[in-house]
Amino acid sequence: MRRIWAALLLLGAAPAPGVRSDLLLATDAPRLADYGLFNAAGQPAPGVQPYTLNTPLFSDHAEKFRFAWLPPGTKADYRASGALAFPVGTVLVKRFAFPADLRQPTKAMRPIETRLLIHRPAGWVALSYVEQDGGAVLKRAGVKVPVQFIDKAGRAQAIDYAVPNQNQCKTCHQDGEAITPIGPTAGNLNGGLSGQGANQLMAWAASGRLAGLPAGGWPRLAKWDDAAEPLDARARAYLAVNCGHCHSRGGFASNSGLYLVPEETTPAHLGVLKRPVAAGRGSGGHEFSILPGQPDKSILLHRMIASEPGIMMPQFGRALAHDDGVALIRQWIASMSVPTGAAPAAAATP
Repeated sequence: MRRIWAALLLLGAAPAPGVRSDLLLATDAPRLADYGLFNAAGQPAPGVQPYTLNTPLFSDHAEKFRFAWLPPGTKADYRASGALAFPVGTVLVKRFAFPADLRQPTKAMRPIETRLLIHRPAGWVALSYVEQDGGAVLKRAGVKVPVQFIDKAGRAQAIDYAVPNQNQCKTCHQDGEAITPIGPTAGNLNGGLSGQGANQLMAWAASGRLAGLPAGGWPRLAKWDDAAEPLDARARAYLAVNCGHCHSRGGFASNSGLYLVPEETTPAHLGVLKRPVAAGRGSGGHEFSILPGQPDKSILLHRMIASEPGIMMPQFGRALAHDDGVALIRQWIASMSVPTGAAPAAAATP
């Protein structure tokens, strides 16, 4: 299955049943196959197009494969910040799978779930389909799936992979009271498919799937794991993708005063010398979200390393600490110096 999905990213769609747009707009189908987005071999239907992100969300080392389907004759509208504005009828697809050994990521891939974001007339709806014998089935209440694999250091890992329930989906995909996409932003699509070939924004515009693309000046989110890119850009991209959906002015953690979206420029809102809203176990006994030059005295890093519920951040979507992500943020904080004339920020109030 992993080889099939990987090949699709490079070769495009093979013949498959047509997408059932009538069902997508009206029905939470009990089986993923009912929608006609993919055939039995996992190949996408015509018009179900792959896309990739410069920096993806970390999900316990799961491999993720993303696709978008827009109804024929419709297009998304360009936005410089936030997700593109997708038309009613759009389906954003994310398929999760684990290799048996992360050191050989193209072998022995086990599919786990497929998540859909469907743009219906009343708004976006999030659905999760879990792989079972006979195909993926809808799980509204979420479920824990035991997963075992060998990590990049050769260590055996065993986790209970958490498929979210619908309320948990809203926690991350929150925009006020509504659900919204968070991954396919102009900045995160500004690059080639899987890092190769034509720019995705340009390709979407040329194919008639994107309107309003300016002639230039598009935002770009760095690739967090590309050492050739600036450290600050990589760290900011990592935090934006893994934390910014909650830590924004309209997100679940808006009362924290910690805003990690790409557009934020105020050091205190990024955590620099910022005191927490409330002290407690989550602070690890530290005073500031980020203490420049002192990663091991910074609450942000303490919570990234933690795996205990109530302390760890992000609090959803992972059971393991992301060693490479932790190393990046540690290096970033260590490289910081205290801004001239800076004073510790007062704690935000709920």
